[in-house]
Amino acid sequence: MPRINLLPWRDEQRKERKLKFMVAVGVAAISACVVAFAGYLMMDSMVSAQDARNQRLNEEIAILDKQIEKINSLEADKARFIARMDVIEKLQRSRPEIVHIFDEIAHQLPDGVYLTAISQNGTRLRFEGIAQSSTRVSAFMRNIDSSSYLKNPELEIVQTSNDKNNVGAAFVLYADQAGSVPEPTVNPTKPKRL
Repeated sequence: MPRINLLPWRDEQRKERKLKFMVAVGVAAISACVVAFAGYLMMDSMVSAQDARNQRLNEEIAILDKQIEKINSLEADKARFIARMDVIEKLQRSRPEIVHIFDEIAHQLPDGVYLTAISQNGTRLRFEGIAQSSTRVSAFMRNIDSSSYLKNPELEIVQTSNDKNNVGAAFVLYADQAGSVPEPTVNPTKPKRL
């Protein structure tokens, strides 16, 4: 049997396999780099798109914040206008109150009692006057207590005078104005006087 030396053929085959392996490794490395670069570009484009969306959302949020501030300022203006309207309405309703108060004072003033001064501080009324006797002042207080326009009569001072020229009792009386003024009732039998 003849002897064949297979070593060069095996070396050549080894070199060929090694070259194929290196080519395969190179192709795999290049394709991995291409895939990684494509993934990086894709992620970068996705991040850029998301950043653009976030920027757009922030711009819209800023616009909405300005609109909310405008709405809040409009609501504050509305609340101020409503408060003004309430004050004006309250003043409109209270315009006839002083007329009713004076009319009620004239109705509740008993005979023999004369007022010299009336002053008002808020809803508190101060009456100064002269009565023929202190019992007339008591009657005036009872009338105020039963009134629908006046309440809480408080007597501060009663001074009786025995002077021949000035017979009677000087008094200072306080009363509160009732909260709401009812519609006036006309009593034709009782004459009005001041």
